[in-house]
Amino acid sequence: MGDWVRQLIEQSGYLGVAFLMLAETVFPPIPSEIIMSLSGLQAARGTMTLWGAILAGTAGAMLGNIFWYYVARLLGLDLFKPLVMKFGRILTLDWKEVERADHFFDRWDKWFVFIGRMVPTIRSLVSIPAGLFGMTFLPFLIWSTLGTLGWTTLLATAGYLLGQNYAEVDHYLGPVSTGVIVLLILWYLFRVVTWKPKA
Repeated sequence: MGDWVRQLIEQSGYLGVAFLMLAETVFPPIPSEIIMSLSGLQAARGTMTLWGAILAGTAGAMLGNIFWYYVARLLGLDLFKPLVMKFGRILTLDWKEVERADHFFDRWDKWFVFIGRMVPTIRSLVSIPAGLFGMTFLPFLIWSTLGTLGWTTLLATAGYLLGQNYAEVDHYLGPVSTGVIVLLILWYLFRVVTWKPKA
C-alpha cells in the first residue's frame, strides 16, 4: 500500500495528501500513519513544505470528518431510535444507554472530539456521536480541527525527522491501531453475547 500512496503524493503533492486523508477518514483501512509520514518525508526532500503537508492532510481529513458529522446529524436521534428498538442486539444498545451517552456527550463533547481525533481508529468514528447527539457545528469544527491538526502534525513531523526510515512510524503506531481494532471487535462480541435490553 505504501508504494502507491508514495507515488500519488509525489505526483500530486498537496492535493494528493488532502485526497488520501479524505479517503482515509471515509474509509479507515487506508492508514493515516503512512500517508502523513510519507508527506513528512517529501517535505524533508524539499518537494513540499512541512506545514503545507500538515495543512493539506488536516484539510482533507476534516472534509471527511464533516461528511460523517452531517450523515449522523441528518439521521438524528429521532430516526436512530427505531433502529435501536428493532436492532438492539446487533447494535448492543438499548434506548437508556443512548440517553446516558447523550448526557455524557453534552458534558464532555469538546474533549471527546479533541482527544478522540488523536486516537488511532477511534479518530475516524468521532464524527458519528458528534452529529448524532447534535453537537453544534462551530465547536465541532474547531475542536475537531485542533485534534486533527495535532495528529497530522505528529505523523508528518515524525516522517520529516526519520527521513528514509519513515516506515518506523507505522512500525510503532501500526500495532496500536491494530490493537484498538481488536479490542473494539472483542468488546462488541462480548456485548452481543451478554446484551439484554433494560426493562
